[in-house]
Amino acid sequence: MRLTFLGTGTSQGVPMVGCRCRVCRSTDPRDKRLRTAALLELDGATLMIDAGPDFRTQLLREDVARLDAILLTHEHTDHTGGLDDVRAFNHFMRCPMPVYAEERVQQALRRTFAYAFGAQRYPGAPQIAQHTIREGQAFEVQGVRVTPVRAMHAQLPVLGFRVKNLAYITDANFVGSEAKQQLRGLDVLVLNALRREPHVSHFTLGEALQLIAELKPAKAYLTHISHQMGLHAEVQPSLPHGVALAYDGLMLE
Repeated sequence: MRLTFLGTGTSQGVPMVGCRCRVCRSTDPRDKRLRTAALLELDGATLMIDAGPDFRTQLLREDVARLDAILLTHEHTDHTGGLDDVRAFNHFMRCPMPVYAEERVQQALRRTFAYAFGAQRYPGAPQIAQHTIREGQAFEVQGVRVTPVRAMHAQLPVLGFRVKNLAYITDANFVGSEAKQQLRGLDVLVLNALRREPHVSHFTLGEALQLIAELKPAKAYLTHISHQMGLHAEVQPSLPHGVALAYDGLMLE
């Protein structure tokens, strides 16, 4: 199994437009963060988690020529805004792109990308095949078993995903007891940590570390990181053993 962090930044990315802070002006490539997304490769399948506005840039950077499906955590634009670019895969793979999401998220996609779903579909529009998923009900994609795990993003329900002993959760600030049970026994946990200060809809660094300590994965990687977190080179040494800041392009085998 291979997990590649396509993006590890927030909805505005890092650097943020117009910002002159030391993180946004950093020359360390680990401080350059596109919108959060990940690529999962195993058993001959290539799956993507979320497809934000940087979709095209991310897949060109990683030289991805095949994509079997996209799993969506929720409907916010920084996680869905790049879906128009599945057109390239439609062309080369000669089929609609399977997109797995909750019904609420599917409805949002039909509104946002109405030109792709209308009865009179715009010529050249992306071809998307929607598949409904539900929390706690495992499903298979190209023979890969995926278990959706419920989390909350303030008042918005979102999904994380567990595949074998790897789990990926982003844009969350609450994980309930049932979901925690689904997150036991992990080799790798990917979890969002926005910044150190409190936030209405995202785990802070302290909250993320507390959840990691409770779940006890062998290793944990933090994602969806804002410029307010600080420089990668300064934050990483302060983290507990087995916990790391993810960065764009990081590949886990």
